[in-house]
Amino acid sequence: MPRAAILALPLLAGFVSFATSCNGLQVGAGASALAAGEPILFEDAGTRLRLERIAGPLEHPWGLAFLPGGGMLVTERPGRLRLVDETGRLDPKPIAGVPEVWARGQGGLLDVALAPDFVTSRLVYLSYAAPVGRGAATRVARGRLENGRLDGLQVVVTADPPGTGGRHFGSRLVFGRDGKLYVSTGDRGEMDRAQKLDDLAGTILRLKPDGRIPADNPFVGRAGVRPEIWAYGIRNAQGLAVNPWTGELWEHEHGARGGDEINVIEKGANYGWPLVTHGVDYSGLPIGRGKTMPGVNDPLWVWVPSIAPSGMAFYDAERIPGWKGSLLVGALAAQMLVRLELDGRRVVKEHRLLRYEIGRIRDVRVGPDGLVYLLTDAADGALWRIGPAG
Repeated sequence: MPRAAILALPLLAGFVSFATSCNGLQVGAGASALAAGEPILFEDAGTRLRLERIAGPLEHPWGLAFLPGGGMLVTERPGRLRLVDETGRLDPKPIAGVPEVWARGQGGLLDVALAPDFVTSRLVYLSYAAPVGRGAATRVARGRLENGRLDGLQVVVTADPPGTGGRHFGSRLVFGRDGKLYVSTGDRGEMDRAQKLDDLAGTILRLKPDGRIPADNPFVGRAGVRPEIWAYGIRNAQGLAVNPWTGELWEHEHGARGGDEINVIEKGANYGWPLVTHGVDYSGLPIGRGKTMPGVNDPLWVWVPSIAPSGMAFYDAERIPGWKGSLLVGALAAQMLVRLELDGRRVVKEHRLLRYEIGRIRDVRVGPDGLVYLLTDAADGALWRIGPAG
């Protein structure tokens, strides 16, 4: 792959220290300040747009999935799965049957995804930090959504061995065009684990929907290597999406002090962490052996300083014509929505939108209506929607 495209930005005072933290400083207006306010109007790509708050408050919402026929499921990191109907009404009663979560630090209930055959199977997938032994590990489970609860909960995978800290769980869920489930896991704050192939931390996993291992995974049959692994050398991936034009799996991850990356995930590939990175340690000391090395896939885009990306969606709808063909990324530390114009795998231009307007953006999704939905990470976070003004 080509060398990374580097976006050099002015260093903002007090910014870098929080760049990869999921609990960084919030200095924007925030959901609470705008809860009862008017919609925000702004312009991008020649289109006048309207941002409005449609549901909340939500306590540190993390992931979002659209239900067929209308409505959404939203996770709250402390361990609740919430239902928002098509009008934006938040059901006051959380969905029952959610597994126990380890809600400490960055841990808790994380992403949510529907099975491709949800209409008939009613299966909902959750990723979360699960209590394991004396610590916690990223885990994925699924259950059938029936009458306001998850029934028949089944663990699909646990990214063991567990860690004892509260950092870097990942974790996004996406079904590929091949029908397989892809799961991102974080390195748990122990960077060397991302290069250990007998360890599921710091990886992209590929599984059959029931958790069985596909026979064509790259490390199947190799002694001492976990066969669930599809790719490795990942620091803390909180963005995962299928490119609608190519079918490729794209990922973004938090760097350390600088070096957030966007990668195209390929079978069996090593993405380098912590051997190579465009960032440095929080102490200012270098990490690894430089920015690139043989045998490691280079990122196609890098942010220096970090923006702390979370949530990612390709825009392939018609409601916002100027955004078609773009990649949308939320930012926690930089508190904004990033729109990247694409030409194949090349980023043509970056647009920084809504900076400090609504706070830390945790997730970005494109709805079946062609509108864009955002979750803001705060104790009084919210669900927001972007569409054409008027």
